[in-house]
Amino acid sequence: MSEWRLGIDIGGTFTDVIAVSPDGTNRRSAKVPSKPAEPVRAIVEAIAAVDLNWSDVGEIVHGTTIVTNDIVEQHFRPCALIATSGFADSIEIGRTSRRVLYRLDVTPKVAPLVPSDLRFEVEERLLADGSVLTELSDAEIDRVIAEIKATGVDTVAVCLLHAFQNPAHEIKLGEKLSEHFANVSLSHEISPEIREFERMSTTVLNAMMMGKIRAHLNRIDETKAENSLVHLMHSASGMATPDLIAERPLMLAMSGPAAGALATTEMARALGIQNALTFDMGGTTTDVCLIVNGRAEIAANRELGGQRIRLPMVAVDSIGAGGGSIARLVSGALEVGPRSAGATPGPACYGKGGTLPTVSDADIALGYLNPTRTLGGSVPLQPQLADKAIGALAAEMGFETRQAAVGITRVVHATMARALRRATVERGLDIRSFDLVAFGGAGPMHAVEVARICGIKTIVVPMFSSGFSALGCVDAAMSYSRQFTVNMKSKTWDQSRLDALLREETETLSRALVAAGHAAETLRVTHTAGIRYSGQSYETPIHDPAFDDLEALGAQFDAAHKAVYGYSTGETWELMTVRTEVSGPERELNNAEVPGGATTPAPVGHREVTFETGESANTPVYDRDALVVGEVLTGPLIVEDTWSTVVVPPRDTIRRDATGNLHIVVELDQ
Repeated sequence: MSEWRLGIDIGGTFTDVIAVSPDGTNRRSAKVPSKPAEPVRAIVEAIAAVDLNWSDVGEIVHGTTIVTNDIVEQHFRPCALIATSGFADSIEIGRTSRRVLYRLDVTPKVAPLVPSDLRFEVEERLLADGSVLTELSDAEIDRVIAEIKATGVDTVAVCLLHAFQNPAHEIKLGEKLSEHFANVSLSHEISPEIREFERMSTTVLNAMMMGKIRAHLNRIDETKAENSLVHLMHSASGMATPDLIAERPLMLAMSGPAAGALATTEMARALGIQNALTFDMGGTTTDVCLIVNGRAEIAANRELGGQRIRLPMVAVDSIGAGGGSIARLVSGALEVGPRSAGATPGPACYGKGGTLPTVSDADIALGYLNPTRTLGGSVPLQPQLADKAIGALAAEMGFETRQAAVGITRVVHATMARALRRATVERGLDIRSFDLVAFGGAGPMHAVEVARICGIKTIVVPMFSSGFSALGCVDAAMSYSRQFTVNMKSKTWDQSRLDALLREETETLSRALVAAGHAAETLRVTHTAGIRYSGQSYETPIHDPAFDDLEALGAQFDAAHKAVYGYSTGETWELMTVRTEVSGPERELNNAEVPGGATTPAPVGHREVTFETGESANTPVYDRDALVVGEVLTGPLIVEDTWSTVVVPPRDTIRRDATGNLHIVVELDQ
């Protein structure tokens, strides 16, 4: 076997693949159309697209939107819920907040994940400290199993009160349930934390995804070469074994964005960049993630498709602004997104039946996109349809077509700039100290003007920018993380109890990696503390906490609280949670040098481009592979490769480095 290593990111429209040879010197990239109904077929076609057979592949790490799409589109497998007597309706009661505060025409909450006829209760009770008030009897277990079997469902989620403190009843119940039902999810294994509703919601969603993901993994196992390994990219920027994902499929909820964040982290480390913002602009959304001090921000309490998920996931903010975002007039004002044309019918320029004007149509009308190219190798662009769609909106606005297209880009740039500012300011960070890393199908076209609005001086467009998340899969190391409740006050600190909890959690998380072949002594362990002042609702994350020095830990918390909220009080605080991550050895980075041109390249063509200022210019177009390493070019210009387009407006400069990344310096307005 040649032992090639592949990263495959299955998106909604395209499946991206990056292949790295065993010695790391040969890298290949390709795109193939995604097959939502047959994702394994997309993997097979992706392997063929880089001129390999599965027998040539030693390992595949792949990201997928299967879980994400099912949650967003509410494709839920019927699931029974077992809860402590009196608490089954917590899944419907949820939190008291409304989805939209001032819109009475919008339902206050999403529909409950589990309908009332699939909620079951058992007579048992644990107190808040985990001690047993009412034992769970065998008769109760037999009764509830019989009742669930009568419904015909094969999926069960168990969330008993205070099970994160003492899982004995859930374990006992789970052992019996597994004898009768195919998919069983226990809350103390999935989300061993306080906050009953979030724990319940997370456990139910995990159970609902088990059947589909297990079927996907089985199809991969039936199709792959015998000696080829397959791993999956999980939401906390690491890879996991199929066996682990089969039990915890909800770990895939942010699989694609996590791969992009990891690729950015690795590239930033190689380039010596401390703080970076990802700018992953695709067809429907733009995903933004913070890289602070060389580390991707991880959050443990997220919302996806209106559903609460309490698992460690990259802190990605998704903005409803992408290439397919629809532009329209609302009360006389131009609005772009969050409505999207999606992949079907897609923007008008795709020629698949879409008629509404989108950002991609504006990109063609302004000359950003080459009107003769085939998008992703499979979608020929039709500029006349883009002009027709933009023209209809322009007539409604009383503008010319290009004026309307400029207006669309200005609105979408302002929307994305607000989101970038919010992502940094809400964490007490100065956006001007960050580099912007632009990737995705549309990111490099729009990054410069967004950066200019935000006051960001430097942009990096990485090698393989259109398939950058697939590159993140290639670089992923095996890791497993989980957050658990501690609930320990600084005034009643119990060091021995904390040490025991950390040791037990580390041992638990290490088992999956040791089973996958990693020696225990090679594993890396990191902790993140969640600390709050007594009486606060939410914790402040503390990376690399000084658990062995109470005074130093308090100082870390005060400093972090002041950075985020502008003040610290020095009063009693409490350690509520600890997030532990156990990782295998880091991969050797795939930073092979990529030869550039020997002399200043001649443009491969020119086209008329209209920039955000309204200024038009006959703009040179350069082949990315022909750029000379280190040579600085001044805009206006466009750089193209097989899969992506980079727009450099007038006065801004661009240069290529030895590993194929493009560095843009933005001329900021004074």
